[in-house]
Amino acid sequence: MKKILLLIGICLFFSCNSSAQKDNKKEKKAFKITKTDAEWKTKLTSQQYYVLRQAGTERPFSSPLNKNYKKGTYHCAACNIALFKSEHKFDSGTGWPSFDREIKGNVAFGTDTKIGYTRDEEHCATCGGHLGHVFNDGPKNTTGKRHCINGDALIFVPSE
Repeated sequence: MKKILLLIGICLFFSCNSSAQKDNKKEKKAFKITKTDAEWKTKLTSQQYYVLRQAGTERPFSSPLNKNYKKGTYHCAACNIALFKSEHKFDSGTGWPSFDREIKGNVAFGTDTKIGYTRDEEHCATCGGHLGHVFNDGPKNTTGKRHCINGDALIFVPSE
């Protein structure tokens, strides 16, 4: 009888410390530029806010930047940090501006599981704005990466 009670006691102890009862809140990363939602809403258009602050996705083929092939740099629409160079842009046929590499240190990466499977998500490393996702189906003759970026997350700055 003592063994049974001891076994029950051990089971209760471990079941009370289950992972289902742990607080799994994600820590918010601190970025160089932080604003309240109200401040972002005054700075960004409604579509930019949806993409950058709510991790939304614009409709494919809706961005004028998708077919932009001018020389310049693509900056974050929220904080104006340079993210991608025009020389690394290519037509992926997906309907979103695509690049084979980012400007190192200006893009942060995370994991997105919102649609039922895991994708590598990209954020602005300065303000945390959602940019898009990176895939391993890019040009094989360069990096093999396809940074699939929402045009609403970007501002194009032409070269002088």
